[in-house]
Amino acid sequence: MTADRRTVLRTTVKLAALTAAGGLLTACGDTGRRRADPGAFAVRPGTVDPSGTVDPAWAGGEGPASSGPAATATAAVTPPPAATAPPAPPVLPPLAPGTPVEVAYGPRAGRNVALTFHGSGDPALATALLEIAERRGVGLTVMVVGSWLDQQPQMARRILDGGHELGNHTQNHQNISTMAPDRARAEIAQCAERLQRLTGSIGRWFRPSAAQYATPMVREQAKAVGYERVLSFDVDPRDYADPSAGELQRRVLGSVRGGSVVALHLGHRCTVDALPGILDGLGRAGLTPVTASRLCA
Repeated sequence: MTADRRTVLRTTVKLAALTAAGGLLTACGDTGRRRADPGAFAVRPGTVDPSGTVDPAWAGGEGPASSGPAATATAAVTPPPAATAPPAPPVLPPLAPGTPVEVAYGPRAGRNVALTFHGSGDPALATALLEIAERRGVGLTVMVVGSWLDQQPQMARRILDGGHELGNHTQNHQNISTMAPDRARAEIAQCAERLQRLTGSIGRWFRPSAAQYATPMVREQAKAVGYERVLSFDVDPRDYADPSAGELQRRVLGSVRGGSVVALHLGHRCTVDALPGILDGLGRAGLTPVTASRLCA
């Protein structure tokens, strides 16, 4: 090859290389000079807009989707957290055949009694009372007021987790016997809803507020909500009047007998102070405190 021809060839190759390099620089330069329409996208590339969808133009997260297989890629979206599972309902023993619709006391020939508590008041006092019973291995029955659960929702699980039983004592603790049927039903249903939401069950028992026994109307409304049984009581030591602890013990132990259902209250200091002596006295009398369901099993 002559020198002139070699010079021409080298010049041709150099021009071709410069042309190719110039083409690459032009393409990159064009990309760098592009400006997205500021109104084209409401969200950052690859993010989720308020409707919960990924903008399809930014499916790849780095720029507009191209044609071909890459166009079908979608941005990774973190799934929402799983919904909290509802609590498992408490397991209750089956009731004995022949258990009446309204229970004021259990089998008189037995040696069991039920200590029941109207559920409201200072949660610290309620917790102290529950702890006394738990240290003795005693299960109580708490007929809870729905408005109290609105203020102290943690107490529902606290009561059940201690081995106790929960029942319905209406939403607002008003005189249910004087209410119109629809209002009475609402009082029962609202408390039942709170029990269901917090514990997984409406509970087995309903107790009327401001009354020892349920009227036929109240029993009908309770059954419509899902309560086949009303829990009344035969021993009322009136601890809500705040007698001394010693006087409260005398009232309970002087009236209780086999099968009795005792009506007490959470939230009263005298009841907390009296409970150890009441449990001691029941033991001396050969009586065993159990939940209402266990009393009627």
